[in-house]
Amino acid sequence: MRSTSSLATLLLLILASIPAVTIQAKAPAASTPPNPAVGAQYDTTHVYVAPADFDALVSSLLATFGGTKSKQGVFTVTPTPSETMSQLVLTPAGSVSVFGFKTPIPYPFGVERTGYLVGNLDTAVKQARLDGADVIVAPFPDPIGRDVVIQWPGGVNMQLYWHTTAPSYPKLQTVPENRVYLSPGKADEFVRSFVRFSHGRILVDEKSASGADIGRPKDTYRAIHIESTFGKLTVLVTDGHLPYPYGRELTGYEVSDLPNTLDKATASGAKILVPAFTSGGRQSAVVEFPGGYIAEIHAAAGP
Repeated sequence: MRSTSSLATLLLLILASIPAVTIQAKAPAASTPPNPAVGAQYDTTHVYVAPADFDALVSSLLATFGGTKSKQGVFTVTPTPSETMSQLVLTPAGSVSVFGFKTPIPYPFGVERTGYLVGNLDTAVKQARLDGADVIVAPFPDPIGRDVVIQWPGGVNMQLYWHTTAPSYPKLQTVPENRVYLSPGKADEFVRSFVRFSHGRILVDEKSASGADIGRPKDTYRAIHIESTFGKLTVLVTDGHLPYPYGRELTGYEVSDLPNTLDKATASGAKILVPAFTSGGRQSAVVEFPGGYIAEIHAAAGP
């Protein structure tokens, strides 16, 4: 009996010396939200012009960049009553949605800079909210699909759209850049939000870019270049002291031959607001097309 008792005591001492192990159920890995973008050729700059300037703008864009146009029509593209001429211009350097309202333009339309095609509108809206965007026009139907207008930190308005029948446009020869001017106080917040939403990446964050890019050659500014399936986006972080026309251009178009492109632009009714200059490895100019659409055009600088 004494031997059995001693053995039991020894076993208890051994068990007591083993540290307790807590087994926890492994939490499931957070799923990555789907990429909302479809392709850069489906992302259009929204250009609003007077109906009298509509055809001249479309003709000038095609003469400058080449490409094709959709059939012109008159539609209601807002959730409240309105009427606008509408036409899509597809160029090898980027797509443009042209609107010429025959009625007053309902708020807040006219200040959304771009329309981005998404694969699923409801999923994209949910993700945009999670990533810091505000929905300023709730989803609504249009003649060929559904739309929503969102606003990113810094007051950057964009329209997301979805087509009932998926469109099929040719890929771009060069991808344009969406040019966003922001203050130092909002730039990082915008970049974080948009990069998360777009599944994009920051290519360059240049803290002291040449001020020549914004009409201030003696100064510097911060330039952030982002790339995603939506296309290119450049954030120009400034103090807001911008000489005209900087800040008015929504899009920068890349071409292979800048002088030739500018000749085509002026021959078709565009005006050169900023003559060609070289900065940051590229030649740039700013032009105003008929109807007042202002755009930057650039090409790689020669050796």
